[in-house]
Amino acid sequence: MKVHVGAAATPEEAEAIAKSLAEHLGVDVDVHIEGEEPAAASAEPPEPSYPLDDDLGPTERERDLQAEIDDIRQGGPEKYRDRLEAQEKLFVRDRLDLWFGGEGGTRGAGDASAADGDPAGVKFEDGKFAAFDDWHPNAPGRGGDADEDGDNDEGDGDRLPGDGLLTGAAEFEGRDVHFMANDFTVKAGSMASKGVEKFLRMQGRALKTGNPVLYLMDSSGGRIDQQTGFFANREGIGKYYYNHSMLSGAVPQICVLYGPCIAGAAYTPVFADFTVMVEGMSAMAIASPRMVKMVTGEEIEMDELGGPRVHAEESGSADLVARDEEHARELVADLIGYLPDQAGEKPPRRETVPPKFSPEGIDELIPESPNRAYDARDLLDRVADAESVFELKEGYGEEIVTAFCRIDGRPVGVVANDPAVRSGAIFPDAAEKAAEFIWTCDAYEIPLLYLCDTPGFMAGSGVEKDAILEKGKKMIYATSSATVPKQTVVVRKAYGAGIYAMGGPAYDPESVIGLPSGEIGIMGPEAAINAVYARKLAEIDDPEERAAEEERLREEYREGIDVHRMASEVVIDEIVPPSDLRAELAARFDFYEDVRKDLPDKKHGTVL
Repeated sequence: MKVHVGAAATPEEAEAIAKSLAEHLGVDVDVHIEGEEPAAASAEPPEPSYPLDDDLGPTERERDLQAEIDDIRQGGPEKYRDRLEAQEKLFVRDRLDLWFGGEGGTRGAGDASAADGDPAGVKFEDGKFAAFDDWHPNAPGRGGDADEDGDNDEGDGDRLPGDGLLTGAAEFEGRDVHFMANDFTVKAGSMASKGVEKFLRMQGRALKTGNPVLYLMDSSGGRIDQQTGFFANREGIGKYYYNHSMLSGAVPQICVLYGPCIAGAAYTPVFADFTVMVEGMSAMAIASPRMVKMVTGEEIEMDELGGPRVHAEESGSADLVARDEEHARELVADLIGYLPDQAGEKPPRRETVPPKFSPEGIDELIPESPNRAYDARDLLDRVADAESVFELKEGYGEEIVTAFCRIDGRPVGVVANDPAVRSGAIFPDAAEKAAEFIWTCDAYEIPLLYLCDTPGFMAGSGVEKDAILEKGKKMIYATSSATVPKQTVVVRKAYGAGIYAMGGPAYDPESVIGLPSGEIGIMGPEAAINAVYARKLAEIDDPEERAAEEERLREEYREGIDVHRMASEVVIDEIVPPSDLRAELAARFDFYEDVRKDLPDKKHGTVL
């Protein structure tokens, strides 16, 4: 093969080109420099590392091993595999194919071909032979023989391949991840000693590699009839949660639930940084409905006890709810794009995309009256890169929107009051949700954007019983302790302690900027007039005169809390034309990207 290169090439470069091409293409290569003869360099392909006439191949021993591996890949008893399709669930190896097979995977539930080999994205699996001695006829000392096809049909009910758990390493969306996945065809995905050992090893290795962890959960909990040796041991099932705690904030932990995860199995999703449930399929609870009835007498279905709606809207334990298995993967693929591999790394940036709607419409979007509603998501659509807003816990604590987005390609964590829900007042659930989101963003170096439009924390006996002070304290603590860059925008009303929780001037933000609609005060005009002037106004008999005086007092009060007064007194840093808000935020996040913040030298605070 002749290759011609330009006259500027050196003999050394010609030699390197010849050698590289010969090795890559497996042919003789002559490299000619333009205008020169003979060839400046030549190379032959390297000799193969084995003889070309070598006729050695796999032995019977290797074929037997491959048959055992193929049998293990078939999972649990066939009757349980057959039930998966009716449950609209994938066999665990089909699930791995969906996640790591490229192009979303193609194989369906019950398709035996899914067990033929590992998906392209699975780098390796650990522990295929776990519990092999306990069930396979080829195991030493069992004295049995496999069927002609190498499997174990006659002992089908005793099948324990992999002890019901798959662990390994894979590539997901271009990222190296650790994974675990329960095999529900093996004793309902329950955990026993060998599976527990595999789980713990995977977690320990994640602590060493600093790679994210995916938990694909479908487990009924600990295997009660085999609990000796793994339940309370130092290296038993309880160590899961110790390891979860050590991994928390070190590497992202993402859990997807594919079935009813009960008792101990339900703690993995709540320990994870992010939990995804699947409609009509997922559930998690501290005890099964049968156990609940036995203990309390309450009769309740699993979905009512711990289904997706319960945890997405009432407990707040679910971050996202997927329509089906494919949608769950899509959600996690989007989610991981906002996260670094591990703590201390910056989250990945992308190309800048213009916002969905023009920032020039922001001022018109924000009503002049502080009591009129608008949707915070509409504001985000004019600030964030288009199609980048990724909301978490949408149905829980709805007075605050917590979402990832990108501004100028940079991942940002948004905490936004939503005036469309209860006027944006902060209720206990919303405060707790915000605190956890802020804490997670801070752990993974995701800068924070507060969009403040709130009358403050809600008052009343109901919220007091629901721990508004305790949960509000956690939100303020998280805001205070976060060391990532923080920008706060006073969009409209910032009353009471709401400005504290929402990253106000006292909470070490890099900037507090206001829109011309902004107000900062101890309370809103209506409450202030009622608190200070109620008696004076009551003394005015003429209704028209009283209304005129009330309006005068209201406007006088609003002048004192207006954003221009706040800027004049340098309470805030700047008032920004709403049309410039996106560009202003992009510039400030860019400038403060590497800001350093130090916390007091202490072991840790006591609030969380």
